[in-house]
Amino acid sequence: MHPRHIERHRTKRIGWLRAAVLGANDGIVSTASLVLGVATAHVTHSNIMVAGVAGLVAGAMSMAAGEYVSVHSQADTEKADIELEREELKTDEAKEHKELAAIYVRRGLDLALAKQVADQLMAHDALGAHVRDELGITKALSARPIQAALASAASFAIGAAIPLLVTLLVPAASLILLVSGTSLVFLALLGGVAAHAGGASLTVGAMRVTFWSALAMALTAGVSALFGAVV
Repeated sequence: MHPRHIERHRTKRIGWLRAAVLGANDGIVSTASLVLGVATAHVTHSNIMVAGVAGLVAGAMSMAAGEYVSVHSQADTEKADIELEREELKTDEAKEHKELAAIYVRRGLDLALAKQVADQLMAHDALGAHVRDELGITKALSARPIQAALASAASFAIGAAIPLLVTLLVPAASLILLVSGTSLVFLALLGGVAAHAGGASLTVGAMRVTFWSALAMALTAGVSALFGAVV
C-alpha cells in the first residue's frame, strides 16, 4: 500500500493569516504613529507612554470587534445562501441538477459527462456539491468570526508592543528617530514574512508594507507637529 500523499495548501491559512497580518501591521503603524504624533507635540515622556498604552488597548479591542462583526456578516450571508440552496433542492431537485451539470460544462466537461458527474455528486451529497460548486463556499475559505477576532486582537497587541517597548527604553531626545526606524524595520519583516507565507514575493511584500506605513507615520507626525506649533 502506498503512503497517502497529503498536500498542504496555503489557502488553509487565509482565515487566520489575513486577520493576523492586518492586526500586527495595524498595531505597529497606529501605535508608532500615535507615539510619534504625541512626541512631536512636545509632551512629557510619561504622557507619550500613557497615550501609547491607551492606543494599544483601544486598538486591540477595536480590531477584535471589527473583525468579529465583519466576518460574522460574511458567515451569516453564507448560512443564508446555504439554507436557500437547501430549500431549492427540496422543491425542485431536477432544476438544481441541471444547474450543477451546466457549471461542469462551463468548466470544460461535455454535457454527458457533466450530467454523470452531477448525478454521482448529488447522490453522495447534493447540498455539499451545490454549496461548493455553485456558491463557491469551501471549508478552507469559510468565515470564522471568533478565530478572526482573536487573531486580530492578539496580533495587534503584539505589534503595538514593539513601538511601546522602544518608547519605554530610549531617551526622549532619540525617541522619534528610534521609534520610526525600528517600527519600519519590523514592518518590513512582517510584510516579507506575510508575503512568504502567502506564496508571494518577499521583497515586494516588504516594500509595499514599508512604503505605506512610512507614509502613515509621516502624515501623523506632520499633522501633530503642525497643530502642536499652532497651540
